[in-house]
Amino acid sequence: MAKLSRPYGNWSSPLSPKTFADALVFQDVQWDNDSEALVWLENHGPKGVLMLQRGAQAPRALTAELAVRGTVGYGGGGFTVGSGCVYFASAGRLYRQMLSGGSARPITPGFGDVAAPRLSADGRWLLYVYSYEHNDGLALVDAEGTHWPRKFASNTDFIMQPAWHPTGDYAAYIAWNHPQMPWDGTELRLVTLEYDREGTPYPAKTETIAGDLQTAIFQPEFSPDGRWLAYVSDASGWGQLYLYDLVRKTHVQLTSTPAEYAQPAWIQGMRTYGWSADSRSLLAVRNEQAMCSVWRVDAITGSATHIKGLEHYNEITQISVSPRAELLAAIVSAPKIPARVVSLELRPEVPPVISLTPDDKPATSIQVLVETGEAEMIHRRSATENVPADALADAWAISWTGHDGEAAHGLYFPPSSARYEGSGSPPLVVVVHGGPTSQVRAGYSVAAQFLATHGYAVLMPNHRGSTGYGKAYMNKLRGSWGVYDVEDSATGAQFLAAQGLADPRKLVIMGGSAGGFTVLQSLVTKPGFYRAGVSLFGVSNQFALAMDTHKFEERYNDSILGPLPDAADLYRERSPIFHANRIVDPLLVFQGEDDKVVPRNQSDTIVESLKARGVPHEYHVYAGEGHGWRKPETIEHHYTTLLRFLKQYVVFS
Repeated sequence: MAKLSRPYGNWSSPLSPKTFADALVFQDVQWDNDSEALVWLENHGPKGVLMLQRGAQAPRALTAELAVRGTVGYGGGGFTVGSGCVYFASAGRLYRQMLSGGSARPITPGFGDVAAPRLSADGRWLLYVYSYEHNDGLALVDAEGTHWPRKFASNTDFIMQPAWHPTGDYAAYIAWNHPQMPWDGTELRLVTLEYDREGTPYPAKTETIAGDLQTAIFQPEFSPDGRWLAYVSDASGWGQLYLYDLVRKTHVQLTSTPAEYAQPAWIQGMRTYGWSADSRSLLAVRNEQAMCSVWRVDAITGSATHIKGLEHYNEITQISVSPRAELLAAIVSAPKIPARVVSLELRPEVPPVISLTPDDKPATSIQVLVETGEAEMIHRRSATENVPADALADAWAISWTGHDGEAAHGLYFPPSSARYEGSGSPPLVVVVHGGPTSQVRAGYSVAAQFLATHGYAVLMPNHRGSTGYGKAYMNKLRGSWGVYDVEDSATGAQFLAAQGLADPRKLVIMGGSAGGFTVLQSLVTKPGFYRAGVSLFGVSNQFALAMDTHKFEERYNDSILGPLPDAADLYRERSPIFHANRIVDPLLVFQGEDDKVVPRNQSDTIVESLKARGVPHEYHVYAGEGHGWRKPETIEHHYTTLLRFLKQYVVFS
């Protein structure tokens, strides 16, 4: 069927705002350690609900009344599963619930914030992260909740990712202090445990075995046989897998491919790998050029086998390996496939064909070139998948030359429709990720698909300072926030315009949080370059941010701008509110009324300037929303408003 000709940006899309408002958001997925039960956490609007599935049975909700969510920092680490029970965080307390049925029962008192519970192998004890009155630490409670929790570790500003040794002889966790962020420098703490006369474990000895102020460590995990402690370190310049021999007290780097095996630890409970049940290998997510794949890494040789069965997905998170069977589960998506909860049955490996790398590196870097075969099972879909693939946009990994001659990277989504075609070059929306130390990967993007199916091209820059391209690339943003993010967004748009993939007269910049700052700073420093801007809870005043934001980020600016008071001039230069008179392009501003990360006053002050000078703008404040949207009605209104604004100021202006 011939396509209808219609102006770009004025296409009817099969994806309505309500489609996204009703979609599920998956947070985590885990196996029980003594059965084949799979538990995952999904958001129904603002409420987190735990779901359970056994084998081919239909999934069922475990938590009907309580909203499940870890509340330390940005959240995450909402639950753990083991010994036939699920332990989860809700409203600052930990609860215990049998997978077989019954009601949830609180096992910790109701004050402060809790996250990342981890159950000991014998099912008797839980370690978890707490935050109370601006103090973070690790606490211990018995799994029945019969005793008051005890402090386990509290001598650092931040703690995450606790882990138990299978015999209960050790525990491990990640710790760091201000002004470091968890991707700057952290320490891997190994705790030797002893037991008092009541049989309660306590830390007899704590030592730092890896990491420092310049080396970030991620996700410690003991092998099931108790021989190894695995972790990810960026000491080599990339996040690579390492093993620590608990007997010999030696470290071995397992992987060396220039790729990332970790993610920036913005939230609690993040995982990028898991041990096989026999302790012979690790199943790990490898991130290359914003594309993910799963590899089996041999614990002795470091040889790696690509796991088949998930290759049609580009985004793979929260991998979980069953301790009883050759099964793994994960949350997955692709540019044209909304998020799913899936599992794979890992079949016996084909005898590997081994090939040395071209430079004949030692055996630890030998790559296995064959792949194993698996069978995928889809447990849950986040949204209906009845939109034809040819109506959705694919993601192209692109690179371009920045303003200073160095390379920048990102993803490009062309306009896509099964019904329409445009003429000439399409309008382009540059969507800047938050963080700014983060990365947009080639999974399903609600924003990208909504815009692309309405006839817009989309660029999602992974500007310098983003993760996923090595530590040197990430560190480019140190002292340069408001420079590389601004310039790489602009040069990326110019690059696409030069290829005929974007109309240089119809460029839009959009972003939330740190991305919202990039929007405002771009409109300040490059007036007239963009036709319009869209800021979601964007930072406008760096001084106010340093004073008002939450604990996790209150010293973040020390690295990406500089410490106060020495960097006061730079803070003023990179605060759009002090230069708001330069903003002349139409601006759409969204803000959550209850945002504690970027408080409402950051948007209020910008809007006051726009209003006083008669700059075209809209301002929408959502009651009951924080740093991002959770309510279906908010999400629907947001996308409806965005589309109308772009038509008014970009398509038909």
